[in-house]
Amino acid sequence: MPKATPGASAPNRPALRRNQACRPCRKRKLKCDAARPHCGTCVKQWQSLISVPAPPDYAHPAEPQCVYDPVDGLALAPDTNPLEKIRLLEEEVSKLKTQLQEQRNNGPSGPSQQLLRHLGQFRPGSASSSLNLESGSPATSSVQTPSLPYPKDLIIPGHMDDSDPRNNSNSPELYEVRHKSSTDTILEIIYSGWNPDLPERSVLEHYIDVFFKCDPCGPRILHRPSFLAAVRLDPRDPSFPHSAILHAICASASRWSSRNVAILPDGTRRDEFAEFHASKTRQYIDKTMATGQDIFPVVQACILLAWYFYQEGRWVEIWIFAGFQTRVAIPLRLNYPGTFSTHNSGLPGGYLAPPRDLIDLESRRRTWWTTIIFDRIVSVGGWIHAIDERDMGTELPLRGEDFDSEQLMPSNPQDMRTEDVFTTHLPKYTDSFLLLIKAIMVFGRVTDFNVRGNLRAPTAPSKFQDPFELPGFADLDRLVYNGFLANLPTMFKMMSANDLPGNHGSVDTDLYMVHIIPYAATITLHNPYLDLTDLNRISTSRCINAARAILSAYFKLSETSLDISRLHPFVVICWYLAAVVQVQVCKHFIEVGDEAREDQVWGEINVLRRAMINYGVRSPIGTRQEKLLQGLMREIVRLTSQKQPLEVGLPLYPFSHTTLFATPTLPENAQMAPLPNPSMLHSMEYDSPIFIRDSGSLDSYGRPAENSPPILPSWSPHELQQPLPSESGIVRWNHRI
Repeated sequence: MPKATPGASAPNRPALRRNQACRPCRKRKLKCDAARPHCGTCVKQWQSLISVPAPPDYAHPAEPQCVYDPVDGLALAPDTNPLEKIRLLEEEVSKLKTQLQEQRNNGPSGPSQQLLRHLGQFRPGSASSSLNLESGSPATSSVQTPSLPYPKDLIIPGHMDDSDPRNNSNSPELYEVRHKSSTDTILEIIYSGWNPDLPERSVLEHYIDVFFKCDPCGPRILHRPSFLAAVRLDPRDPSFPHSAILHAICASASRWSSRNVAILPDGTRRDEFAEFHASKTRQYIDKTMATGQDIFPVVQACILLAWYFYQEGRWVEIWIFAGFQTRVAIPLRLNYPGTFSTHNSGLPGGYLAPPRDLIDLESRRRTWWTTIIFDRIVSVGGWIHAIDERDMGTELPLRGEDFDSEQLMPSNPQDMRTEDVFTTHLPKYTDSFLLLIKAIMVFGRVTDFNVRGNLRAPTAPSKFQDPFELPGFADLDRLVYNGFLANLPTMFKMMSANDLPGNHGSVDTDLYMVHIIPYAATITLHNPYLDLTDLNRISTSRCINAARAILSAYFKLSETSLDISRLHPFVVICWYLAAVVQVQVCKHFIEVGDEAREDQVWGEINVLRRAMINYGVRSPIGTRQEKLLQGLMREIVRLTSQKQPLEVGLPLYPFSHTTLFATPTLPENAQMAPLPNPSMLHSMEYDSPIFIRDSGSLDSYGRPAENSPPILPSWSPHELQQPLPSESGIVRWNHRI
């Protein structure tokens, strides 16, 4: 066979001449590529070295230790004494200062303008974008401006964005900044200590304010008064908030103050500004994983970022972050009473010091419990929890108002080891957030029961099986179905009233979730045993009643002016579980040929679908769950006789309730198969909760103000399970688009 010509083979690097390799590679007899200024082998060795934390009293080299012998025709820098190198650098800095001063005297020059434009390329848009909090549509801009503290004199006054809230400010500080030159801004960036990856201070404070006002998840772990005070400190102050937390706040808050939003092919949104700050938060997390530095504030930032991913519906990242934060919380000893333990303190490990004060102690408690409820919510799909209830020794948090006011309060006497923790609620240690923690923990017990039962059972649960014969099922059903909600304090308990909320109603989103999570847990517990052909089956009535209760709560919420995207993202999962039950009911009516009832159930399914889609306008988890629901509906869409089943019951106009809440009209003498009637078995009256009140009647923690009568829904789901007379006044849909 003829030999291949040199041109046919891959080009090889010419062999190195004698002494052309670097000295370290020759000494260690390693292959060297003679790359300048550092060869590839030395760079890899240096990267491996710095990836491991340095021992005490030792510092890793700042660059690879790669030295070459002098080569003819190549000028190499001689070995320089460190002190001499410092002197040369100081001279260079002095020379640059002089040049900057000359440019300031002569006016802004081209190079400085180019430098600012170069800095603006490192990250997405800045304060010139619209900070529109109220509008439902995200503000987008094709113009990329630097989000470093940029010189506002570069913006033409006649082209200032009127939607920017800072344009109407009369602050003399803002006017002074607008007239600064570009060189002043560069000096501020260099000497102020401000993180150039963060937005300028005024924009950052805007996002922090939006975060505390709008985000339903993350603000619980931060002490708002002290945090806002710390943000106003000098960036070099040790008490200034960690950059990881600030980046995570920017990512979370951008959901309600959007910029640079792109719509993906699947219909979900992607915010470039949020993704930039999410990536920066991840960098701090990776650094902490390698070095262990600033571990507690970085764990808090990880929690904020995990909720951001949850609202995005990015499940792989959700699982990874849920596992990371729960496992890190254990060696930090956050699961001990007081979030600190002196037991086995001699063992190696990165344990936190004792809490400095009440704020530090309560922040740790809330960080722990937010981690736990995130783990419970993520595990709803049927996965084992990362931490068992028996391993939780941390007491429940204090009320939010006591935390914010820094009022000296004894620790909450309740924890997960308290026998009646779900049925006894101490007035001085109860608010809507604490009840939300308990409601999610109740759901967690249902997940534990289902997962452990499936692991140990020889066969999967069947609708022909009586679940009440399973050990512990009856007690868990009693707690989930009735015990938890029936024992809520009076001020948070379900009440019945016929008044409708006004247009200016306010909603305690935590309390709203408290009243629907038990119904979602009931569906999760009983759905494997649902049998619509058996009207006397308890699991059937439980599932239908729970689904109608969730639907009823949404109907009442839709009568208010609340933007549903402000609800806790777990509400989407509750809607999805209710819709799953309705899909099974719809299939049953298709099989028995009851078109009238099928039409009604189609309307209910589509209302829940519309709720998910509306929620997905800001949080893609809504859109993703609606797509998943459509996958479950393929069979009934194929079997139904409806011409447009996915449009049954939707209003003609987005804000029209004319068709959505129309009185049903049925043909005379219509024959309908009755729905299972729970009142024949274990009757449950769903009295509407007090999560909806008139404006100003609730404080920021869901506590009713004095002398403020509740404004409550007037109809209940048990009405929907009776036979439908022609003048029943039941919510029904017979309009088709």
